[in-house]
Amino acid sequence: MRKQTALGRLAFTVLWGVMAIVPVATGARTPETSPEIISVKIDAGQRSAPVTPYAYGMFIEPIGGLVANSLWAEMLDDRKFYYPVVVAAKDVPPPPNPEGRSGVSYRKWRPIGDENAVAMDASAPFVGKQSPRVVLNGAEVRGFGQSGIGVAAGTPYVGHLWLAGDPGAKVQVALIWGEGKADRRIISLPTPGKDWQRVEYAFTPTRDAADARLEITGTGAGAFRVDAVSLMPADNINGWRADTTAIARSLNSGMWRLPGGNFLSDWDWHGALGPRDRRAPMFDHAWSAMQPNDIGMDEWMELTRILGVEPYVTVNAGLGDANSAAEEVEYLNGPAISEWGTKRAANGHPEPYAVKYWNIGNEPYGWWQIGRTTLDYFMIKHNRFAEAMRAVDPSIVLIGSGAMPDQLKPREVKENPSLESIRHKFGTEEDWTGGLFAKAWGNFDGVSEHWYDTAEKRPDAPADAELIEYARSPSNQVRMKAEIWNIYRQRFPDIDKDDIFLSIDEYAYFGGATLKSALAYAMVMQEMLRHTDFLKMSAFTTGASTMDITPTASVLNSTGLIFKLYGEHFGAGVIPLTVSGNSPQPEQRFPVGYDHPQVRAGSSTYPLDIVAALGPDGRTLRIGVVNATYETQTARLIFDGLAIDGAGTRWLLTGKSVDAVNKVGAPAQVTIASSRISSWGALSVPPVSVAMFEFPISP
Repeated sequence: MRKQTALGRLAFTVLWGVMAIVPVATGARTPETSPEIISVKIDAGQRSAPVTPYAYGMFIEPIGGLVANSLWAEMLDDRKFYYPVVVAAKDVPPPPNPEGRSGVSYRKWRPIGDENAVAMDASAPFVGKQSPRVVLNGAEVRGFGQSGIGVAAGTPYVGHLWLAGDPGAKVQVALIWGEGKADRRIISLPTPGKDWQRVEYAFTPTRDAADARLEITGTGAGAFRVDAVSLMPADNINGWRADTTAIARSLNSGMWRLPGGNFLSDWDWHGALGPRDRRAPMFDHAWSAMQPNDIGMDEWMELTRILGVEPYVTVNAGLGDANSAAEEVEYLNGPAISEWGTKRAANGHPEPYAVKYWNIGNEPYGWWQIGRTTLDYFMIKHNRFAEAMRAVDPSIVLIGSGAMPDQLKPREVKENPSLESIRHKFGTEEDWTGGLFAKAWGNFDGVSEHWYDTAEKRPDAPADAELIEYARSPSNQVRMKAEIWNIYRQRFPDIDKDDIFLSIDEYAYFGGATLKSALAYAMVMQEMLRHTDFLKMSAFTTGASTMDITPTASVLNSTGLIFKLYGEHFGAGVIPLTVSGNSPQPEQRFPVGYDHPQVRAGSSTYPLDIVAALGPDGRTLRIGVVNATYETQTARLIFDGLAIDGAGTRWLLTGKSVDAVNKVGAPAQVTIASSRISSWGALSVPPVSVAMFEFPISP
């Protein structure tokens, strides 16, 4: 942190521990060498840069049905019939992606009646390459349907389809939510004609069902064709789910990075403009998944409007080119009289979206990335992208796709990197962040970094050590980025002069959304708060992963509660203060797996992890404490340069066990409760919890 003089205050030190009325916990320590009394000094004279509005951002990517089954309101799979309507025995599995990843499975449309009566017609499809055509035979019911649809009793659903065919066809659409005669609603459609016509319908089920089905059938003479079938909850917001987006809005994320992701390197944004029903479906080779192309840049911008966040757009630098990226900037930011601004206005959005933050490419260094090339060639590409994009809008903030040497290594190498083990990689092909500094200076304002960690248990560790080492692991990813950033500062002194910043805009600790993982994410948040002088943005993978979501309901899970807690108490404008103590973080005693950096994140208050900050107005002190142990821990406080001026409030996130979860339809097992705190000389924190304290301070 950078030192600053306390504004208008006399520096003094007060040991409030003598005033404590909270007893110090006794019992086994973790480890045994940690002090019986944890002493914590909070120094108001040493301050870091204020937290930006983008500290707790979210990342989202349409990996298969991830977005479609969480935030997007569409309830039908393959609504534009990318796959043929056939019986299950005739299904053809999607091809694996270029790296061998198996394809994504979808609910399929299945024939009803004579399976040979349904064929895919490529002569005049409504959208894409084919539309299903059903040949009729008098009173025999023929058609197709899709099952596995979740519906809720009393909830209105609306939909539509496009219909064409012979005038002798009598076509109907039905939603069926049970086996009884009353468990369905059947709607007769208008007589079809030669031209495609849009037909709307609505249903309100009378009971819940997890396996409802939509059926489109006909009787009579001739044939009929159908395409672009849709079904959504009636309360959808321009295609987005009302319930999940409301929860996401409550996180106060500041920004969302979108629309991808590995998906992006194989996606042409031009193909997702205009009326959604007319956009051809596409195959995403990165994830070996079909996408209906219903979510284009206008829909993504609508999502950010609904959430009240700024969009952070990544452009396709895989198979995409600089001209396409420049056109995308003009489409989103250009005036309505510009070429692409005119097209945006024609699509119903005359005012520019004014997107400020732009990322060139997604993980272009990765062996898994479509369009991957060498570092030298990508630096040429990056510079061309930057010049073309800034020529359209010089005000945009460009973020280059970096990767530090701790992340880059040959595919077959498994290691837990240390600063010493990676030192030889600086300035090589395994140092893409250094490549940006050396070969693209002036063509970026910030650098993007990604990390992922695996939530591995430590079977040889006793319970107390297993918990705290599990919780500490992912924060070391952040500390490693900070340590390496300081090396870059030495190698490239203009980093600070030009205010180049770091954006960790993809990260996750892979594992279940439990109280145990919530402790780990809290430590990640706190480690990021220690480096606000250069770490200005972050985006968690993914925004939908903060919730437990079913087809009909959603709740905030333990991960989401952590983001909500830190967003509310350590959000934009908060000024982190230096925290020191008498108990340094030890080396981890039970290392597992690989890709776990060998550094020591956290404050010198082991086994607690503690951060502190001034509120945006300078009138409150905020303290965050993570207790990843099975016993109550107490920390005695020493204040330098500030004095507490009265009782405070504590917000406590915890549950009955480390495996506690929040699930739809069940009482919340992980909760946040608030209470008044009258004593501040010693903070007592219950086991397996995250505590936030706020106290007024003297002017």
